[in-house]
Amino acid sequence: MRMKGRWRVLPRNAEIFGVPWLVLRGEQHVGVLSGGSVLELDRGVAGRVGPDILAQPPDFDAMLRNLRAIEQTREVGDALLDQRLIGGIGNVWKVESLWAAEVSPWRPLADVGDDELRAVLHEAHGLMKGRLDGIRGRARVYRRKGRPCPRCGLPIRSWPQGDSARMAYWCPQCQPGPR
Repeated sequence: MRMKGRWRVLPRNAEIFGVPWLVLRGEQHVGVLSGGSVLELDRGVAGRVGPDILAQPPDFDAMLRNLRAIEQTREVGDALLDQRLIGGIGNVWKVESLWAAEVSPWRPLADVGDDELRAVLHEAHGLMKGRLDGIRGRARVYRRKGRPCPRCGLPIRSWPQGDSARMAYWCPQCQPGPR
């Protein structure tokens, strides 16, 4: 769905205002997209999406297998956004979960241990599930370039990552890596 639009997750029976572009209704919640750009649906789309990071329980073993099955020179921050490997992680959650697990987005997958990858996946699941459950969080590093790291005080850095040039934010002290 490109980078346009704004998602809101509401209780299933909430009143929806305006003209939404897309509405997805679940048992307990409704996802409302306003201002979307492109939507492609076909019968095979579900087969091309990796295990859902918000599944209860999440299949961390399958996610780890998917991450290990691809080219291991790929940077972990870029791989986490690949929906074919893990369904649901977006840029905010990538950045925040890598920071929480103290893993640099720039490290090649080959240099990230399985325990570290599991820690990142657990953080992503916890942060995203918490937001769905109404826990208000605040960004620790996302869009905080130049501000002090909440953990060590060094300035947060940012740089585009991957073919899509999604912005990575990280602390060079807490998340040591090649950059």
